[in-house]
Amino acid sequence: MIQTDKNPDKKSEVMRNILNISKRLAKDNQGALFVISDGKQIEGNYRLHYPQIQFAGNLLSKGMDAVVEKLATLDGAMIFTPDGEMVAYGARILKSETLLGFGTKHAAARGITLYDETITAVLVSEETGWIKIFQKGEIVLETDAIDIEPSILDKVSRFLTNQDTALLASAGIAAAALGTAGPVLIIGGAYMMIKTAGQMISSALKKEKK
Repeated sequence: MIQTDKNPDKKSEVMRNILNISKRLAKDNQGALFVISDGKQIEGNYRLHYPQIQFAGNLLSKGMDAVVEKLATLDGAMIFTPDGEMVAYGARILKSETLLGFGTKHAAARGITLYDETITAVLVSEETGWIKIFQKGEIVLETDAIDIEPSILDKVSRFLTNQDTALLASAGIAAAALGTAGPVLIIGGAYMMIKTAGQMISSALKKEKK
């Protein structure tokens, strides 16, 4: 959970943009890792794989999403502040915690969000095409690559930045007890699973075709 007082709408807009980019990457079977963190909190916890081209870039600037989409496919993570300023790309995250059955991206996402509970990581799996959001070392949301209504994505993005579960209800995402058998995949339409307050919430959210 990102806990800053400045401009919560901007924070959720950054999250929404990253989710949209992640869905496009997932459709193309491209893997990626995005980390959202205050610059000072992430300092010293990553190393760069490549010499960085020095330029000031904000995810919310016009045309920047296309640049980010290309840079995200490089080895390593892209790091942004909650306000969208790009801190680094092609970064190796130094905090790592193994997630049984998964690789280095999952370990980095889990490790950095365990290290600092204000950090959020968004992972795109090139193997499965699924997108996973990590907070506090846990996967709090999983979704497939299919587009969903912008208004629903907006509410989910605001939930991820503000942890207001009322936003999920207003998005039409109803609580569903999944028991101990694990997530139930819904085939067809966009599947989203959200974990909050010890409860699993799932919904099939298919974008209407016009």
